[in-house]
Amino acid sequence: METIVAISDFLWGYPIIIALLITSVFLTFRLKFFQFRIPLYIFQQTIGQVGKKTKGKGTITPFQTMTTALSSTIGAANIVGVPVAIMLGGPGALFWMWVIAFLGMALKFGETVLGVHYREKNAAGEYVGGPMYYMQNGIKWPLIGKILAVWYAFFLMIELIPSIMVQSNAVASTVTDSFSVPPIYTGISIAIFAGIVVFGGVRRIGRVTSYLVPVMAFFYIIAGLIIIFMHVEMVPEIFALIFTEAFNPTAALGGGAGVVLAESIRWGFARGIYSNEAGLGTSPIAHAAAQTDHPVRQAFWAIVQIVVDTLVVCTITGFVVLITGVWQHGDAHEDNVREALTSRAFEETFGTFGGSMVAIALVLFVFSTITVVIFYGARQAEFLFGLWAGKVIKVVYIVSIVIGAIGGATFLWSLLDLTLFFVVLPNLIAVFLLSPKIIELYKEFFHTEGKYYKKDME
Repeated sequence: METIVAISDFLWGYPIIIALLITSVFLTFRLKFFQFRIPLYIFQQTIGQVGKKTKGKGTITPFQTMTTALSSTIGAANIVGVPVAIMLGGPGALFWMWVIAFLGMALKFGETVLGVHYREKNAAGEYVGGPMYYMQNGIKWPLIGKILAVWYAFFLMIELIPSIMVQSNAVASTVTDSFSVPPIYTGISIAIFAGIVVFGGVRRIGRVTSYLVPVMAFFYIIAGLIIIFMHVEMVPEIFALIFTEAFNPTAALGGGAGVVLAESIRWGFARGIYSNEAGLGTSPIAHAAAQTDHPVRQAFWAIVQIVVDTLVVCTITGFVVLITGVWQHGDAHEDNVREALTSRAFEETFGTFGGSMVAIALVLFVFSTITVVIFYGARQAEFLFGLWAGKVIKVVYIVSIVIGAIGGATFLWSLLDLTLFFVVLPNLIAVFLLSPKIIELYKEFFHTEGKYYKKDME
């Protein structure tokens, strides 16, 4: 176990941070900082179009694809991962989450554009896409494209096992803390309900998440904002703490343990990336099923996904943990306590009801996350071996829900980071190689007379 933790710490140190930064900054410059220039138009073409008739071919609506993709991002990383990052990287880790969120918008936009552009129809008549398709069909060197596609699909299929186990472990720990329910029972319950949803196909997942995600996110955000407004006088102090600790981190753990700058960046980036999935290539798998008239228009939803996931939900969680002071409790550095800090923070304000509310929110968040990542994994198995393999891997994932509920948190997070590295690396290579296609489609959308952006502006 110590070997896996050590390797994970190294890979999620400078190597992956540098690779993600280079790719994100490169695309931000190539796309002329579009995420900062046209935010109003992006929201008009996404949130502003909800309920209206969609244009183009696809399996489910753009809103359903966004909620499906959002379901995989709003989960344990938002409620459990944020306090873990704060305890291991200091309050400044929240700042580095924001940095990777803004830069990651260009990266997530680019991979989503590619995912929709290179999508195909499978034997069941559903639109499928993602990194394995744009690697195989887009890279001009067929052998390299095929190798990257198989590499990505295989490691994502494997990576989703510890990912599901982390989600299951987080919710089991919180439910045990709040309701004294043994972890095994929580794991079995989630596994049963997840199985019912995932064997219903992408349309059922789309319907479930389109209702579940907005409702649960709304109530969690409102409850978090209430806590922040009740301590509004501390907000400037918390902002100052975050920015100071981002560049001059001090002890976040008990006993005066110093947290070096690299750890603050590492934990902020790692948990931020795991939360919003920029660079992982998973969201394009969901967005590829969207009804849309152009890949760029659908990719705008990927921007909204990061805003909601990291800039709103993760930020609220971080502020609640910092503003209530639970991160400074004597036992806050303990493994099982770190994961329950958000629950403790809500209890500080709402009493026992607050802890129960977080537990219920986490159950819903994790349930929706697990159903979507199982869908992602099934797509990888189908790509590698055929439709039959998708059904088999779904069973493996459902079993891992139960196993994860009784596993060790630190080991699972490290195992997740280790496998995640081998998912991110081939995707970054592919996005970099296919960046000319991203720019080409971007220009096509914004500069074609009488269509897309030009037509929207008439």
